[in-house]
Amino acid sequence: MTDLRSAAHDYLTVRRQLGFELKHPGRTLEDFVEFMQRAGAERVTTELAVRWATSVQAHPHRWRRRLGVVRGFARYLSTIDPATEIPPEDLLPASLPRVAPYLYSPAEIQALMTAARALTPRIRAATIETVIGLLAVTGLRPGEALGLDRADVDLSDGALHVRAAKQNKHREVPLHDTTTIALREYSRLRDRHLPAATSSAFFVSPEGARLSAAAFHATFVKLIGQVGLEGAGERTRPRAHDIRHSFAVRTLIDWYQAGENVDAKLPLLSTFLGHVDPASTYWYLQASPELLALVRDRLEHVAGERS
Repeated sequence: MTDLRSAAHDYLTVRRQLGFELKHPGRTLEDFVEFMQRAGAERVTTELAVRWATSVQAHPHRWRRRLGVVRGFARYLSTIDPATEIPPEDLLPASLPRVAPYLYSPAEIQALMTAARALTPRIRAATIETVIGLLAVTGLRPGEALGLDRADVDLSDGALHVRAAKQNKHREVPLHDTTTIALREYSRLRDRHLPAATSSAFFVSPEGARLSAAAFHATFVKLIGQVGLEGAGERTRPRAHDIRHSFAVRTLIDWYQAGENVDAKLPLLSTFLGHVDPASTYWYLQASPELLALVRDRLEHVAGERS
């Protein structure tokens, strides 16, 4: 008999050592192990896995994701206990439509930064404004920006060392001179207002600690309302993460308008954004009507030259 709890711990340890965070899947797997123990089951079976996956009231897509967590664990267990059943891939078929991101215009980004500038105290205003500006010109994920330490921001050569990325993958992000200047100005203001701050964080709260994701997003929601974007897009309101999508789409549009070979340059954008799979970047081609029109025009032009 396999000790499922110990096996789950070992499985998660191995996956995390490979760079996977597995925060939510880890909790999901723990719930499955508890279910198995309550059932008195000695090994994973397809019937038990499906029963557990569908035991919550949720969209079928969530059932499929839950079953996927068990499937990965079962593959690992089968190397220890060959009698382990691995749930087939075609069980619980379901898909979840991907909600299109909100694409901010340059004027809307500027409006958000202007609204942030009016916040109090001054250091809070500067922090929020600078974070929004940095997201807009680099395409960083909000968590990546908030996770920057002072040592990660090279204000001499103009570059960021992004460590708080998905799957713990680090990358270097070069900065435009104007961005470096803005970060340098923020750094001076921060140190002037909080000379005794001991946090290693680059972006700080008014108390001198790292600006938390919760505090940033709560403030961002208020700014969205102030600039009149509440209800815009397919969600309740646009997200801070949508600034990243806006950056990617704007970059692609600029490339098409400049006549660049987008297929050849797309891997560069994938690397810049920190995408593990270039397919994640290709999805942006579907996100903007303007971008789709440019793609269509390019294809029609190529077809015309060949005819």
